[in-house]
This record gives sequence, structure tokens and C-alpha cells, in this order.
Amino acid sequence: QVQLAESGGELVQAGGSLRLSCAASGFNLDAAKIAWFRQAPGKEREAVSCTGGNDYYTWYRDSVRGRFTISVDKARNTAFLQMNSLKFEDTAVYLCAWAPADGLFCSYDSQDYDLWGQGTQVTVSS
Repeated sequence: QVQLAESGGELVQAGGSLRLSCAASGFNLDAAKIAWFRQAPGKEREAVSCTGGNDYYTWYRDSVRGRFTISVDKARNTAFLQMNSLKFEDTAVYLCAWAPADGLFCSYDSQDYDLWGQGTQVTVSS
């Protein structure tokens, strides 16, 4: 079965850190573009970070740049989102998404991704 499964979300105090995982099964993360999105209650889904094929290119939204780091461990077939210096406004359900690599770049448009995980809740207390 082809699927993505996120984990690692939990309740954390502001200033703390979390590492989210996105485990792929039924397919390989090689030659893929991977993205993390998030959706807070009452708000639209927004892209947080993405990485393109061959790890050539990464993108971060301005509000997380310098605090979050996206990575892909191909040996473990798992993508990660390291989140440091968490803020209350980072509270959301975080979802990972996959699409076949299309060149070296990635996209922050949710419509460009074919497969999604179910999400993991991150709650930051102020």
C-alpha cells in the first residue's frame, strides 16, 4: 500500500523543539519532491517547506526560515521537519506531501503534490 505516515507532533512549550517524521511505504522517496504543509483551525492550508529532487533545492516560508529544517533520509525512506524555537503561531496539523521529482526544484502549491499523509498535530503553548 502506497502511503505517507507522519509522526512526532505533540504539545510543546514556546521556544521548544520537535522533529516531525514522514515515513513512506510502498514506494521510494528517491527522485521526489517532498513538502510539509500545515493547517491551523479556521485557516487555509499553507506550505511550510519543500525540497526538490536530489536535495538540490529547498524552500521555506518566511515565518519559519532559520527555525525549521527539511531533510530526507533515503536510507530510511523518511522525510523530516526539524522545528526549533517554536512559537504559538506554529500550532497546526502538519502534513507531508509527495510528488515525482520534476527537475531540481520543488513547489509550494498543494495542487502539485499527488500523495498526502494524514497529518500530525503540533500544539505550542505560549
